[in-house]
Order: sequence, then structure tokens, then C-alpha cells
Amino acid sequence: MRVLEIAGICVVALLALLFAIFFRRRLLMTGGGTIRLQVHINTIVPGRGWSPGLGQFVGDELRFHRMFSLAIRPKRILDRRALTVEDKRLPAGPERLTIPGHWVVLRCRMADSVLEIAMADTTVTGFLSWLEAGPPRDPGSLRGRPVFGPRPIEG
Repeated sequence: MRVLEIAGICVVALLALLFAIFFRRRLLMTGGGTIRLQVHINTIVPGRGWSPGLGQFVGDELRFHRMFSLAIRPKRILDRRALTVEDKRLPAGPERLTIPGHWVVLRCRMADSVLEIAMADTTVTGFLSWLEAGPPRDPGSLRGRPVFGPRPIEG
């Protein structure tokens, strides 16, 4: 009888965990401005290390939340003022097993780091529009140093 009680408690705990993950995902998606994407988290093994999740547009940021995580905070935050897209390609090699066929991989640069994100081909147009709709950037912003200093306030 004791074994059945422990098994029952484990089943209820597992169902509660699955419900929490589903509820978190639903809560993120109801806010609007959400897309499905994958971020290349680990680059040790070529073609592997992709993490599926949701991207949420909040002002000048794209916040990446992992799909199977209970974390409240996003895993990555991409700032549109420092983000540039360098290359667009189709998934190749082992990536084709984890990334859907109608998705594309974007190689992005943020300051001094390189990041790869994958999203549906139809989503790329909206993502690039969001990226270009930001305030104008000065050429030095990619290096973390503004070309021109702040203007004094005249009054």
C-alpha cells in the first residue's frame, strides 16, 4: 500500500510540473508580440545545442524564454540598438534534425559576441522590420562607444 501512495504522489507532482510549464507558456503568449524561435546556446558540438523557446518583444528588447523551463526571467535578452544580422542561411547537417525545414538561421552580432537564432521564414520579415524600426544607431554603437558624446542641455 505504501508503494501506491508514493507512486500517486509522484504522478501528481509530475502533472503539477507539466501544468506549470504549460501555464507559463500560455501566460507568455497571451501578452502579444511573441514568436517561436530557437537560440544556439551551446556550440561545443557542431549542429547541436539549439534551445527552443519563445521570443517576446518588449520595447527595444527581444526576450528569449526557454520552452521547457520554469524560470521567470528570460534566458537571453537581445537589445535591438546593439543587434545586427550578418548572415541568413538554411539549417545544415545535424541542425536539420532539430530545426523545422521551413525555418532559417540568422547569424547575429551583439557588441563583441556572435549569436545564432532560428525562426520560421515568415517570422524573419517581421523580426527584420522590428530591428530596422528602432531609433537610428551611430556607427560606434556596435563597439559600445558612441561616436558623439551627449549634447549639453540648452536652457
